[in-house]
Amino acid sequence: MLYWLLLALAIAFEIIGTLAMKWASLHAHPAGYFFMLGMIALSYISLCFAVKKIALGVAYAIWEGFGVLCITLFSVLLFDESLTLMKVAGLATLVTGIALVKSGTIGSSEANHAAA
Repeated sequence: MLYWLLLALAIAFEIIGTLAMKWASLHAHPAGYFFMLGMIALSYISLCFAVKKIALGVAYAIWEGFGVLCITLFSVLLFDESLTLMKVAGLATLVTGIALVKSGTIGSSEANHAAA
């Protein structure tokens, strides 16, 4: 359970860091870039610990997939970016792909990680 929490933290740090990058680029404020750097570093560190017990392919798919999903949605809400039908289709495909990767890895890979 701890490792899934670390993965959730890694996703949150990635989302915050990427949104900070966009904010900093719009406001030309250098502090935003340093904040982004810290958040992205925390994201990778959390992900590094999460993959000790979660299969790397599963962790990376969830981390990157949910990160892209949330960043896209927050970009629409916070930065008035457009959400086209093509983007919605891509996000739906992304979520489906994450579910397939996760369900296809439940067997031996996570059992091996749990035994370690």
